[in-house]
Amino acid sequence: MACGQRRGGKDGETVRGRAVQGASMRVDVVTLFPEMFSVLTAFGVSRRAHESGAWQLACWDPRSFTTDLHRTVDDRPFGGGPGMVLMAEPLAQCVEAARKSQRAAGCERTQVIALSASGVPLRDARVRSLAVEAAARVGLVLVCGRYEGIDQRFVDTFVDEEISVGDFIMSGGEIAAMALIDAVVRHLPGTMKQESVENESFVGGLLDVPQYTRPELWRGQPVPAVLLSGHHARIARWREEQAMVRTQRVRPDLLSGDVRSK
Repeated sequence: MACGQRRGGKDGETVRGRAVQGASMRVDVVTLFPEMFSVLTAFGVSRRAHESGAWQLACWDPRSFTTDLHRTVDDRPFGGGPGMVLMAEPLAQCVEAARKSQRAAGCERTQVIALSASGVPLRDARVRSLAVEAAARVGLVLVCGRYEGIDQRFVDTFVDEEISVGDFIMSGGEIAAMALIDAVVRHLPGTMKQESVENESFVGGLLDVPQYTRPELWRGQPVPAVLLSGHHARIARWREEQAMVRTQRVRPDLLSGDVRSK
């Protein structure tokens, strides 16, 4: 059974995952396109973590909470302007249903996050804190906007925080929500080797070091000799230096403290 393939016990809920005792994270997504999220449960680290029961996913389609013949979820903005705005009531009912479902699944509280270009930029520190919260039985509800945005009254009433994945515009919040889920799942207990997540970009405020693998000589370009030396202390110093050089060149803002403090 996959997200987008089976309806759960509540109207509008599309469920993927088996109930597993002690599952670390419950994620509910409010989206007009539930089928998009099957990518997370079908491939890679997120698939393996999902199959192990480390996280569970439920999708809620606002169209299922409408009352008119055309299942309307958007309308023109007051004051004029281009495009359409997602209406508050279908979204509100989705979140209310998701909260109820999470309580039934054992979540002690729910954090509602709207993916929005107007949100706070997502940083590694927030990703890690969300993983910690999930392990403490805090459920996540991710609201994916579309069109020109979401009725602000819904945001003011239901949303705990707004998160952005970058200073650019996408067609909707689904890809941003998938990026957030993937990033958090990697930090759930047992999902990745601890050594892997402790030696990544942004740990310690620096980017990751350059990586090399076989062959030792590729198109005339050798692997740095220090990495072949077997001298662990020298390799560690080289990696520290390379991380600093790369960060200074590519992301000097990380060294200013403006990002690391967030």
